[in-house]
Amino acid sequence: MLSDKHIHATIPATDLDRARGFYEGTLGFAPKEEAPGGVIYESGDTWFLLYPSAGAGSAQHTVAGWTVDDLEAEVDALKSKGVVFESYEMEGFDPETSIFSPGPIKSSWFKDTEGNILGLVQFVGG
Repeated sequence: MLSDKHIHATIPATDLDRARGFYEGTLGFAPKEEAPGGVIYESGDTWFLLYPSAGAGSAQHTVAGWTVDDLEAEVDALKSKGVVFESYEMEGFDPETSIFSPGPIKSSWFKDTEGNILGLVQFVGG
């Protein structure tokens, strides 16, 4: 069944050219394959599809996330490229660092140019 298959994210873009500028220029992805249905990018040992859609930015949850080894360094690097991180009113969230630390994980979220919520997570132990 599906439990032994790879999974991938599909990320909608109202303006595919603008979104490509963000994913390629700001986040550093290189297109693996271009097709009329969008652009495929590799990320680690998996991939995601950026595709044109009028529904971009309508999800109120994280549409894709990356596991990182050093969340603080990743957040700082993205902030230096102009990425604006989300801020939330919840216990464990530090608005100064943009990092949520509820226990054995640390997380941070930002939006792409299309309004999609993207996340970073670091697993820091049990």
